[in-house]
Amino acid sequence: MTFEVKIGNVKIGGKNPIAIQSMTNTNTADVKSTVAQVKELVDAGSELVRMTVPNDEGAKAVKDIKKTLLNDGYDVPIIGDFHYNGHILLKKFPDCAESLDKFRINPGNVGFGEARDDNFKAFVDLAVEYDKPVRIGVNGGSLDQTVLAKMMDEDLKRSEKERFGNNVVFYKAMVESAFQSAEMAVNYGLSKNKIVLSVKISDVPMMIAAYRELASKGDYALHVGVTEGGVGSKGIVTNAAGLSVLLLEGIGNTIRVSMTFNPEEPRSREVVVAQEIVQVLGLRSFSPLVTSCPGCGRTTTNTYRNLAFEVDAYLKKMTPVWKKKGFKGVEKMKVSVMGCIVNGPGEAKHSSIGISLPGTGEAPSCPVIADGKQIATIQGDYKELSKKFEAMIDNYVETHYR
Repeated sequence: MTFEVKIGNVKIGGKNPIAIQSMTNTNTADVKSTVAQVKELVDAGSELVRMTVPNDEGAKAVKDIKKTLLNDGYDVPIIGDFHYNGHILLKKFPDCAESLDKFRINPGNVGFGEARDDNFKAFVDLAVEYDKPVRIGVNGGSLDQTVLAKMMDEDLKRSEKERFGNNVVFYKAMVESAFQSAEMAVNYGLSKNKIVLSVKISDVPMMIAAYRELASKGDYALHVGVTEGGVGSKGIVTNAAGLSVLLLEGIGNTIRVSMTFNPEEPRSREVVVAQEIVQVLGLRSFSPLVTSCPGCGRTTTNTYRNLAFEVDAYLKKMTPVWKKKGFKGVEKMKVSVMGCIVNGPGEAKHSSIGISLPGTGEAPSCPVIADGKQIATIQGDYKELSKKFEAMIDNYVETHYR
């Protein structure tokens, strides 16, 4: 079991559930835009939000961002992401250091040679002074070249049969950089329950191997994710593939989905994807999920497809409303929308409540099944079906989650 780390009002590690993290992409110096995006991410379910603090303007804005969020009822932990000059900014702007709930540092870009150690120590000293946890985040694209070069040389000295090879040495160097930095931080006075480690790489097999090795080396809390997942469905698949393997092995205390979404999509999309990955693995529940079939020659109309999307949107809209009304456990409700009688009734019986539409050429009636028993048969186009089925879902919530 990993150490428990308290980040603002959120605890990760130990016996705590996996926490969902996200990151803003606004100009941090723009307080209004950054606050608005943090609210969007939190409303979607993000439990921690990271923002880059690249310069004086960004550091000056942090206090106002945190103050505005608190005044508006958003007591979410804010993490400052520092590269190159974090030790300078935190020293220069004490309000920034005080307002942040966690600092993030990348040991690969805090300097070189003796300056690297001095800068790293200065950063850790400030974390100790302000009693803040630190994520030591190693990225494949900015790995400490000193550590990598040393381990490459050591590998070349081995016999050809015993050599690890470049890929293995690379991820091992990432693990070594993270672990060495953590041990240095402890020597500088930062307690182990104030440290979170990460070793993010875009290559999924290497990322999995790196986190497995890191987890085996100590009990530090781990932030898990790929560095850059990519565009669209490839990005979702990359994140799901990497995160799922590790989470099912019990590796990871907080996660973030990193990918390139369509510019028209909201930033909060990454939060939704992260939640769905965790939920389909059975590790946490955030909102009722819809089980629906892919369709085949038995389902040549779009009725069940439209209904599935309508119901999914309705569940996402109503979940916060239901929770606010005190319907406990509603996020665990399982809903199915199926296209024909082959798997429809059977799938519905395994759901809390489900509907099975008629397939092409079949009788135009739709059985609704709740808790394994048929409770109704309804008819109509998908809009009529949506209204009727959603009313039944409402009634199910009212009667099952008081």
